[in-house]
Amino acid sequence: MTDVDVVVSAYGAAWMDVDEAERRRLLAIAWSDDGVYQDPTADVSGREALVQHIAGFRQRMPGFKIILTSGVDHHHGKFHFLWKMVGPDGQTTVEGRDFGELDGDGRIARIVGFFGAPPALPEAAAIQNAPTLTIDKSV
Repeated sequence: MTDVDVVVSAYGAAWMDVDEAERRRLLAIAWSDDGVYQDPTADVSGREALVQHIAGFRQRMPGFKIILTSGVDHHHGKFHFLWKMVGPDGQTTVEGRDFGELDGDGRIARIVGFFGAPPALPEAAAIQNAPTLTIDKSV
């Protein structure tokens, strides 16, 4: 299997599905047996552990949806995409980005997720006063 879009779609659908059997089927398509999932709140290893982690999310956050909000950008077995979590009222509660890596069979071996926008740059004055790198071209 090498179609990254299909793999990531199956992975995303697993987060949306309330039926555990269907979630398992989707993750069998998308997730490596020993794949690793990490985000600011979790560090999960193995497909079965991810099935249980998603079940816990579904139980804690009934009616919430995680929706992919971009296509999948990929090269050299690495990929990333954007997503958002939407509450039962239709309001976006958090947005994020997942970075991933595929295994030799084209399934997801690792995803590292980040919530929200990256932090702001330090104050402009601090950047303007930063030392500059000079390269000695005579060497």
